[in-house]
Amino acid sequence: MQPKPVALKVLDLASIILLAISTYLALVFAPTERVMGDVQRVFYFHIGTAWTALLGFILAAVFSVIYLIRKDLKWDRFQVAAIEVSLVFFLITIVLGSIWARPAWNTWWTWDPRLTTAAITELIYAAYFMLRQGIDDPDKRASFGAIYALLGGLSAPLTFFAIRLFRTIHPVVIGGTNPEADGGFSMTADMRLAFFFALFAFTVIFIDLFWNRLRLGDLQDNVEQLKLKVSM
Repeated sequence: MQPKPVALKVLDLASIILLAISTYLALVFAPTERVMGDVQRVFYFHIGTAWTALLGFILAAVFSVIYLIRKDLKWDRFQVAAIEVSLVFFLITIVLGSIWARPAWNTWWTWDPRLTTAAITELIYAAYFMLRQGIDDPDKRASFGAIYALLGGLSAPLTFFAIRLFRTIHPVVIGGTNPEADGGFSMTADMRLAFFFALFAFTVIFIDLFWNRLRLGDLQDNVEQLKLKVSM
């Protein structure tokens, strides 16, 4: 593997610093929410990880289209990296949401439209890697993966818009209010600062992890090519 680029090393450090600052803003700087108390602080990371997961799933769909047009395995590696990082972020989103839901809804989980679509999305992308493991030929694996990721990408925006399309108890904090929501709240100026900084921080962290995963993907591809040459 080539030595890590200086820019990536800088991005690694920046990600750690931004995560530390975002943690401070969420746990210390932002005021305690009047009704829900300190558990509301989970919200900043919950939304931050959800945003980056959605971003990655959409990027994966775009990479899938490019691969199907160009048939260049480079775009397959881009797609895999985006989905793998996003899958982890989305799992964190679901876990943090459950932590918030326990005191807000008096349950760790309920089959609300937003939660149901989120669970389906997580399972769809987990199955994506199971599909890839079952195909040995790199080109066939990339083609099937691209089609699957493209179709699976429809579930990501559906999860985002579920609270706007269906009757749900999940609060709509940005872009409107939901009279059915249980646990909604309005943000003060300090809360908004912590919120938007978390979005920025997790976006940078996503880019950093995505770049590192691409480097790992290049190494895996080289190993696979060597195995194919030996087996011929």
